[in-house]
Amino acid sequence: MGVLCDSQIRERVHIAPFEPAQKRPGRISYGVSSYGYDVRVGSRFKIFSATPRHGDIAVVDPKRFSDEFMVEVDVNDTGKDFVIVPPNSFALCETVETIEVPRDILVICVGKSTYARCGLIVNVTPLEPEWRGKVTLEISNTTPLPARIYAGEGIAQLIFLKADQVCGTSYADKGGKYQDQEGLTLPRVD
Repeated sequence: MGVLCDSQIRERVHIAPFEPAQKRPGRISYGVSSYGYDVRVGSRFKIFSATPRHGDIAVVDPKRFSDEFMVEVDVNDTGKDFVIVPPNSFALCETVETIEVPRDILVICVGKSTYARCGLIVNVTPLEPEWRGKVTLEISNTTPLPARIYAGEGIAQLIFLKADQVCGTSYADKGGKYQDQEGLTLPRVD
């Protein structure tokens, strides 16, 4: 296995819209980097609320996760360029970019240090070979204070690992449940 460098990323991985590396004063960086690609967070968020709309006691169950625990916010409707994530809570969001992973590449996603140094952690499972779509990101606010997440700016870095040979069964071959996802996709068990 090897890591793709900046020139190989554009040649091998479909990322749309694709942004070159450049300085953007006053913004959290995004676009191609030396050995990865920094994705941007979109404008739509689902923010976790421990108080469901029906007043029941909240229990997080990955097999029966309901959007009744989520408050939807579209930054475009607020007149602001950010959303607030409550203390010790999390938000789901999607990337601005759509990704198409080749059959011989595995993608690892890690949070950007600008957010990590503020106690905000980005979690994404690996993007398997031949996965396609917008990436649903989970941003945890581990602090006891409300935190801002800036729409349209960098949030996480994708690292592309090229295998020595193509995989035997890709995500597309398996008919993965998150293939071609658009919008904020909640957890589901098929």
